[in-house]
Amino acid sequence: MLALLADGILDVLQLKYLVPLAAGTLIGVVGGAMPGITITMTVIMVLPFTFGLEPLQGLAAMIGVYVGGESGGLITATLLGIPGKPSSISTMFDGFPMTRKGEPGRAVWLGVWASFFGGLLGGVFLIGATGWLAEIALEFGPWEFFALFIFALSMVAGLTEESLAKGLLAGALGLIITIFGADPIMSVPRFTMGSELLRGGFPFLPVLIGIFAFAQIMTDIERARSLAESDASARDLVSLAVSHVKVVGEILGRPFLLLWSTFIGLLIGVLPAIGGSAASVMAYDQAKKLSRHPERFGTGTPEGIIASEASNNANVGGSLVTIMAFGIPGDAVTAVMLGAMTIHGIQSGPLFMSQETTLAYGIFAAYLLAHPIMLAIMAVGARWFLRIVLVPKSILIPVVLVLCVVGAYALNNTMDSVWVLALFGVIGYGLVKLGFPLAPLILGLILGDQIEVNLVRALMTDSDPALFVTRPISALLLALSAGSIALALWQRRRQRRRQPAADGAPDVDF
Repeated sequence: MLALLADGILDVLQLKYLVPLAAGTLIGVVGGAMPGITITMTVIMVLPFTFGLEPLQGLAAMIGVYVGGESGGLITATLLGIPGKPSSISTMFDGFPMTRKGEPGRAVWLGVWASFFGGLLGGVFLIGATGWLAEIALEFGPWEFFALFIFALSMVAGLTEESLAKGLLAGALGLIITIFGADPIMSVPRFTMGSELLRGGFPFLPVLIGIFAFAQIMTDIERARSLAESDASARDLVSLAVSHVKVVGEILGRPFLLLWSTFIGLLIGVLPAIGGSAASVMAYDQAKKLSRHPERFGTGTPEGIIASEASNNANVGGSLVTIMAFGIPGDAVTAVMLGAMTIHGIQSGPLFMSQETTLAYGIFAAYLLAHPIMLAIMAVGARWFLRIVLVPKSILIPVVLVLCVVGAYALNNTMDSVWVLALFGVIGYGLVKLGFPLAPLILGLILGDQIEVNLVRALMTDSDPALFVTRPISALLLALSAGSIALALWQRRRQRRRQPAADGAPDVDF
């Protein structure tokens, strides 16, 4: 195995493979950092340029886009409070507060180095445990997927801030948003009210951009007495200097957090149709539950950044298992890659590793080498990335709004997505003003469709609801869901007991 991997690395280090890999990684970083431009869209834009290349050249370019995009999303998430992509949402929770404390360099590089280590660890584990991970995925039916998504949804209890009731209501709102449009199984229109806009449901990306970008921009404007005063304070606080030794020490000094977050990313990645968003949120929630100081999450703690970025880069490695071992795309990006393999006449699936051994280990090598390339790109561009916070807000805010609108419009090339962005921008701003947390809403939005689809599929396969608790894996995941909620409630009560009585904090969670 090691000899095959070494040969794969030597092959990819040739210029004809290394150049497409580096170019793809650069394109991925830029695309991932732009709100509204998903990794899937970036890979699709790169795809036509790979048709005339060798299979490994084309796949190396797309792997570079995948890895670079997962890392690039943290740039705007940490510096502007606007996730460049959905899986950067959790990174924003602590990355942006850290930037506001005057440590943008630390916030960015914690994310970059966590992505680097998480990705490499994920790659090493992936190569050695592909068969084992495949066996786990094959055991999952609709009952297990439903229980897994319920387990992910149970993390709403850990993502609430001041009021658990408001957090639950926000999560419920996210679930409600997913029922507008066509039924995902039978395609029956629901709650469309005769509107063509609602017939296709609310697209996820414009909702995400509207809720976070508009709410964040309006909050920034309100907090500053004037734009000039805000710009002056930003110049006083920002330091472009960062100690990489110290940042790496912060990450490696938390080995369990790094390894556990990597494992979560791998496990979620190997299960089809879940994606990096759920992986990063799950890792963030686990980091908060296992922390001795969960009250620090959301205020700029490094654990939140490390968990989110390590998991979503490891998630890339897990997603590659599904196309190489099963011939099933784990997400939209790997679906494009699978299509590219088909165009080149390559059949993925159970026989792929034995029939295309050279290509398989070339893919592994490209995945591993994409991470140091991403690190080099970030090192060269970091100074320019960090200068984002120095741009006067009178200039930055209109530019960000224009980019958000363009990104929403480019999703389907229609104004419908722009109206959705505007609608949820107002809703997100209203929720923030009323004290509702936005993270549970996004989590409900991410999981709503999958919960419904797998529930219906399970009942269509067998109408006996007892199977959800009699099938071992499903029962275990549902038990973990209950335990997750109980642990979150216990942590909240412990945190409230620690607060001084002078705070006037209530002793109940509602």
